Amino acid sequence: MMAIQSKEVLNEKGQQYHIKCKKGDVGRYVLVPGDPFRTDIIAQQLDNPKLVAHNREHKTWTGTLNGVKVSVTSTGMGGPSAAIAVEELIHCGADTFIRVGTCGRICPESYDESLEGVIITGAVRDEGTTVHYVPIEYPAIADRHVTDALSRACAAKGYKFAEGIGQSKDAFYGQHDPDSMPNSSRLHQRWEAWEKSGVMASEMEASTLFIVSSIRGARAGAIMAYGDMNNHTIEIACDAIKLLIEQDK
Repeated sequence: MMAIQSKEVLNEKGQQYHIKCKKGDVGRYVLVPGDPFRTDIIAQQLDNPKLVAHNREHKTWTGTLNGVKVSVTSTGMGGPSAAIAVEELIHCGADTFIRVGTCGRICPESYDESLEGVIITGAVRDEGTTVHYVPIEYPAIADRHVTDALSRACAAKGYKFAEGIGQSKDAFYGQHDPDSMPNSSRLHQRWEAWEKSGVMASEMEASTLFIVSSIRGARAGAIMAYGDMNNHTIEIACDAIKLLIEQDK
């Protein structure tokens, strides 16, 4: 007996089981924040945004940019829910993703206070989701065309975002309260390695987005704000989508 394929996990309405969307509900291009509430803010940058679905941590809006259908879907926090969202969005016809989120600073260079955030070029796979897809030696790399569009959009506005590697982790408090963990010595040792390696950002979903997209033949990039979300991050992501739309014509 053949295993059930992931694209066949549908509800009685023919919708994807978790995100509650079907083909036609979302665009080829999707902005993927973690937080469902951020979708409301990002969607206002689209033309004629409409709420499509909201189930669990996955909230989806669809509108247009440059006359082309574009969506915003929240992934929730961490790799497992991000993988589900990306898999199901791909089943619905999406093939280009930009993660829009927040991150923490790691290496000394990241503490340049003039920096608003980072365009993530690749991610340390310091999480457990993607080993279910491919061995750990396989790199989590952003698509070069998506990264280039983010870089050009940023330069056009004169905003200051670095380009660099991020660390995608599973445990928020493993970073922020390592001494309370029985595994504290390992956590400190690995954090020191990321510092010395020039890792610019710590967050929780980029590596999963990059791996799932790569394995499934999709494109993905990410732009992260240091600390709180800012409008410049959203603006760059939307401008990058517009550049990709024109390139893809």
